[in-house]
Amino acid sequence: MLEKGLSARSAATVAAGNTAAAMGSGDLAVFATPAMVALMENAAMTAVAGELPEGATTVGAEMNVTHIKPSGLGAEITATAVLAEVEGRKLTFNVGARDAEGLIGEGIHIRYVVDREKFMAKVK
Repeated sequence: MLEKGLSARSAATVAAGNTAAAMGSGDLAVFATPAMVALMENAAMTAVAGELPEGATTVGAEMNVTHIKPSGLGAEITATAVLAEVEGRKLTFNVGARDAEGLIGEGIHIRYVVDREKFMAKVK
């Protein structure tokens, strides 16, 4: 059952492939905002995955996030997601990311519960 408070963490190490320069979101060798967002989404997806009915998954629909400070190569990043609200199929998460020095990003993420087969049938 999907209830407020479900949470999960996802982790990554800043490496050449997830820098702003490599991902095209900037030209510096720092953790890319798109990589931080993906890590936050993964934490949110993971937080509720075990509570979904068979054949269901969640899809990201909205992300409102602030990237507060840079993290350099070798930094360990941990993203967290906490389910804050359930409105039918709509799930709202509080998300955040930290490195060893503290908070690097935070925001709100919305996902929807979908039936895998029905969702994929819409893809052309």
